[in-house]
Amino acid sequence: MQAKDIYEKLQQEFGEAIISFTEEENVEAFVTVEPAKLRDIALYLRDEEDLDFDYLACLSGVDFKSKQSDDLGVVYHLYSVALKHRFVLKVVLKRDNPKVPTVENVWKAANWHEREAWDMYGIVFEDHPNHIRILTPYDWEGHPLRKDYKEPDEYNGMKVPY
Repeated sequence: MQAKDIYEKLQQEFGEAIISFTEEENVEAFVTVEPAKLRDIALYLRDEEDLDFDYLACLSGVDFKSKQSDDLGVVYHLYSVALKHRFVLKVVLKRDNPKVPTVENVWKAANWHEREAWDMYGIVFEDHPNHIRILTPYDWEGHPLRKDYKEPDEYNGMKVPY
């Protein structure tokens, strides 16, 4: 099934929760969805027989900070092993309150990916079962991949950076 067909199914099922569809040359087509509806959309994509997105290939945090935007986001790359098609979902989140429902209970692979996005970008995955840092020490302050991150001069008495 093509991305446009999947978008149309989502549009029919979820209406205004499907914010936009983007299909450009040299860019994988994607749908931007309302963050509050993400879990419902994820379950639909997984459980709908003719979609069968049973594999979360990648989940990435993104900092869109630029002259045009001050948002954060999450990108979900999905794949159907049985049907051999792929799809990309995106959510855009406000920098001052970047919250989105977890999809760990939809695709178990999201567990570590969501922890990484929390650790590096400060994106909160609501109802995640183990919402703790994964790449930085548990007592680290801030989120190092955010464009507004200020690197500390010291950490536990050590000069940063080396």
